[in-house]
Amino acid sequence: MRRMLLGLALASFWLPPAASQAQEEPWPSRPITLMGGFPNGSGVDIYQRKLAEPLGQALGVPVVVDNRSGAGGNIASDHVAKAKPDGYTFLFGTAGTHAINATLYRSLPFDPVKDSTPIAHLGDVPNVLTVSPERRPNLASCQDVISAAKAQPGKLNYASTGNGASTHLAGAQFAQVAQLDIVHVPFRGQPGAQTALLSGDVDLFFNQSGPSIGYIRQGQVKGLAVTTAKRLEALPDVPTVAEACSLPGFDSSTWYGIFAPPGLPEPIQARMNAEIQRIIATPEFRRWLIDTQGITPSTISTPAEFRAVQERDIARWGEVVRRSGARVD
Repeated sequence: MRRMLLGLALASFWLPPAASQAQEEPWPSRPITLMGGFPNGSGVDIYQRKLAEPLGQALGVPVVVDNRSGAGGNIASDHVAKAKPDGYTFLFGTAGTHAINATLYRSLPFDPVKDSTPIAHLGDVPNVLTVSPERRPNLASCQDVISAAKAQPGKLNYASTGNGASTHLAGAQFAQVAQLDIVHVPFRGQPGAQTALLSGDVDLFFNQSGPSIGYIRQGQVKGLAVTTAKRLEALPDVPTVAEACSLPGFDSSTWYGIFAPPGLPEPIQARMNAEIQRIIATPEFRRWLIDTQGITPSTISTPAEFRAVQERDIARWGEVVRRSGARVD
């Protein structure tokens, strides 16, 4: 009996090292999920798919895109906020999901700061004031828009990809600064809003630059102004809102970024940041961002800097939301 007990004791003594070895398997050793909160074909979806392939190659495992759209990106954001912080679930977030929504929604199922680990800032995303030249030939310039809106308050409307999205708040900010009464018409995602513009169901669309560029180059829509302080390299003939609309200092752009669940181990955070920074800094990727998406490549390199930008924008966009009166239950 003593020998049997001694044997069991020795066996139990050796179990912890074996379990420890299993827990310490190299990361990553299986596919990684990169979640997005917006529909296929959106600016977010385009970027996350472009990033997923080289990121998977760098990490040595597949990076699988999983879009769960709805509630302004909150469905996907909440899922990642509550996921296990093991380095296998990440979120392709936006200034909307992790800054604007903090004020826009009366209650969120997650805290954008406490319930996230910042990984990497992916660039600044402008919007473009667009119209259908076929459906609205009378709106050939930004000054035409302002004149029409002032002549008939409440008649002109603008589409958005959802309440509180950058496509909504760019329009709200424009209306505030220009002192216009224009009506917001939200859609669920970029495709629906774009279709409404092309069909003439809405007058204006402050669309994100990525989805806008192709339509503008093909002549299906006309870009009246970009919401950044400087013109975009991808659309050099489209003036800024400040230029075209005589609104000095106007600047309205958001950002994309990668987040992880809270509690992610620092070595995984550092590795993901390093690999993403290396990819988006390559000449090929930078040209893709600038030429096809109109995105300004990021100059923010560390997770700490990204967190500072997020916290600043929670306050900045919170003021725009409050002034617009937009709220979502």
